[in-house]
Amino acid sequence: MIGDRKVNVFFDEIMLGHDPQVDVPYLPSRVEKRVRTLLQQLEFKWSYPEHPGRLSAIKAYLDENPVPNTHFTSGPSATYDQLSRVHTTSYLDHIFSLAGQHAWLDRDTTAVSPDSIKAATAAAGNAIAAVESVVNKEAQSAFALVRPPGHHAEPVRARGFCLLNNVAVAAAHAQAKLGCERILIIDWDAHHGNGTQDIFWADPDVLFFDTHCAAPFYPGSGHLDEVGAGLGEGYTINVPLPETAGDIAFEKAFRDILVPAAEHFEPDLVLVSAGFDPHRNDMALNLTYDGFKVITQIVQSIADRHCDGRLALVLEGGYNLTSLAHGVHAVLEVLTGGEAPELQECGVKEVAEAAEFHRSAFVEDD
Repeated sequence: MIGDRKVNVFFDEIMLGHDPQVDVPYLPSRVEKRVRTLLQQLEFKWSYPEHPGRLSAIKAYLDENPVPNTHFTSGPSATYDQLSRVHTTSYLDHIFSLAGQHAWLDRDTTAVSPDSIKAATAAAGNAIAAVESVVNKEAQSAFALVRPPGHHAEPVRARGFCLLNNVAVAAAHAQAKLGCERILIIDWDAHHGNGTQDIFWADPDVLFFDTHCAAPFYPGSGHLDEVGAGLGEGYTINVPLPETAGDIAFEKAFRDILVPAAEHFEPDLVLVSAGFDPHRNDMALNLTYDGFKVITQIVQSIADRHCDGRLALVLEGGYNLTSLAHGVHAVLEVLTGGEAPELQECGVKEVAEAAEFHRSAFVEDD
């Protein structure tokens, strides 16, 4: 029943300060020149898709439609030392030097505004706080509503709107300070989590499972045969999917691949890079809110079975504001104890409802 389980939701208005504006002058550089050239070639006005309204929309919807037993809180910003567990010091020094400035960071059009570094360190810090809250049994699960997102950020570079790899920073903190020896990271964003994969590529203590829209969809990585290397070979599991995949395919991937992998790995902490761009109204993969509920329940059951329910989610993508806010709400309903529905092939539920609505026109009452 919704409300039976406590969920800590981490949110901080500092993260709204990350707000790159395309029309604002940026630091002159080869990257800036290249990005300007790309934008000028477009036949429409391009605006920065990863904007503060994403978090504002989620918070407003949750305020208007509260989920019982969710508790809003916030954590401290991540420290340099915490970040340096997954990012090189040369990269961090460069990122921190951009505080207070406008700058383009790559041709993926990843950019920063004056308050972006504060927002990024707050995002990583709240991901850490979410993990600490479940390890310390302050809640049965946690959801860090953070931005900028993180799963494309690599050890040495920003990519795909991501500056710092929030979920990787949180996982590394759990390894270093919280006694977590085996961490399962699940990434259900529509885009492959190339940065997270890169960071833990050779780490046998982190099992990385990623469902995503298959290449050449951005970032073009996450092929089936990308399974890790060295001691970490076999601890990366990629499930590339067609963009029309839908609920049934996701459920099958999670039940037939993730569940037995987790059974073998036996994690003592489960983390999720929770993107909502797989929703049918967003980028790709055709998930419904019911689909999000089912995969959430599967992940929650893995955490319950293997690590006393220790489960923390970290927000990644999601650019349709309605499906983003409603998707987060649907996930929170399951995390707090709600039941996930039985999934049907796309459209079948709607046809059944329509048939019930129209039946009286064709069937006479006895």
